[in-house]
Amino acid sequence: MSLQVKGLPEIPEETARVAWSAFPKGSLAMSVRDQLGKVFADELFAEAFGVRGAPGLSRALLSLVTVLQFTEDLTDRQAATMAVRAIDWKYAMGMELSATGFDDSVLARFRARLVEHGMERLVFDRLLEWCREQGLVGAGGRQRTDSTHVISAVRDLNRLELAGESVRAVLEALAVVAPVWLAETMNVPELALRYGERVSGWKLPSSQVKRERLATVFGQDALALLRAVWAPTAPPVLRTLEPVALLRRITVQTYLVTTDARGREVIRKREAEQDGVPPGHLRLWGTAASLPYVNSLVQRHCGLIVSVGPDLHDAVTTAARHNPRQQFIIVGSPVKLANVRSFPPADQSAVIRAIRQVAEPRSSRRT
Repeated sequence: MSLQVKGLPEIPEETARVAWSAFPKGSLAMSVRDQLGKVFADELFAEAFGVRGAPGLSRALLSLVTVLQFTEDLTDRQAATMAVRAIDWKYAMGMELSATGFDDSVLARFRARLVEHGMERLVFDRLLEWCREQGLVGAGGRQRTDSTHVISAVRDLNRLELAGESVRAVLEALAVVAPVWLAETMNVPELALRYGERVSGWKLPSSQVKRERLATVFGQDALALLRAVWAPTAPPVLRTLEPVALLRRITVQTYLVTTDARGREVIRKREAEQDGVPPGHLRLWGTAASLPYVNSLVQRHCGLIVSVGPDLHDAVTTAARHNPRQQFIIVGSPVKLANVRSFPPADQSAVIRAIRQVAEPRSSRRT
C-alpha cells in the first residue's frame, strides 16, 4: 500500500451544510476535524509508507479514523460503516455525502505498518496530547490514552468481533445442515438471543471488564459447540463444515482452557507473552482470518468482488465456491469456477474492462 501525500481533504460545502444542520452544536468528530489539520501532516509517515504506487487514503485521514473508532469503541468494520452513514464522520473525513467510504481492511494494514516501523507512538501520542488539551479525551484517573493503548484497544475490539461472528457463523450453518440435532443438543433460544444479530451491528462494551466478560462468553459458547460437534453421537458431516473448522482454529488462536485451584475448568483469552502461541498448523492464516470479511461482502449483495494478490486468494476462492451467484474477479493465480474471472497481474487493462462490464449495467439500471 502506497499512500500519497494528501493530508486531510477539504470539507465539501454540501457536507458542511448538512452536518451543521444535523449537529448545530457540533460533535466530537466535527470538533476533531476542525483542528486536526494543524496537528498532523502526511510527511510524518514517510518512513513507513512509500511515495510510489497507486494513491490511497491519506495517512492523516487514517489516523483520524483510528482515533475516532477508539473514542467510540468501534471495530474496523463498524468504523468503515460510520464513514458511510454518519454525517459528522463524513464532515470529519472531508467526504461528499454520496461517498461510499473505504474497505475496513485498510485500517488494519495502516496500524500494522505503523507498528512495524515503530511509529505508533510518534503519530498517536502527538494527536492524543492535543486531544487531552482540548478535553476530547480524558487525562485523569486510570484511563490510558497513550498511543500503544489506542492500537491495542482497537485490535482487541476486532478480535472480539471475530470471536463472536465465528460462533454465529457455525450456528447458522448447523441450523441449515442439522436443525433437529442443533435443537436437541444446544440451548437454541438462548443462543438466538445472543447471536441473532450480527456482532458487527452491536455497540461493543466500552469497559475493559465487560469486554473480557463478553469474550469469555463467546469462548464458552465456542467450546460448547465444538465439543458437541465432536461428540460420538454427532453426525460426522458436521465436522467437515468450513465454519466449524474456522471456529476451531479461531478458538485455539484466541482462548486457553485451564483449571483453577478447585479443579474447575476455566476458559480465558490467550496471551502470547504468557501462554505462548498455538501450534503452527492451527494458527490463523489468510483464509481463516479473511473468510468472514469476504463473506460479509457477499451478504451485502455486492455486484462484484475483486481480489488482487495472494493474501485473499484462498478466502475469495472458498467464498466463490459456496456462492455461485456472486460474481468475482481474481487478479493472480487462475481459478476455474463459473462465477470467477481470473486475470494475470500484468493485464491491468483487461481487469478494468471486466469491472466496467459489470458496473455499467448496474449504473444504467439505477438511472
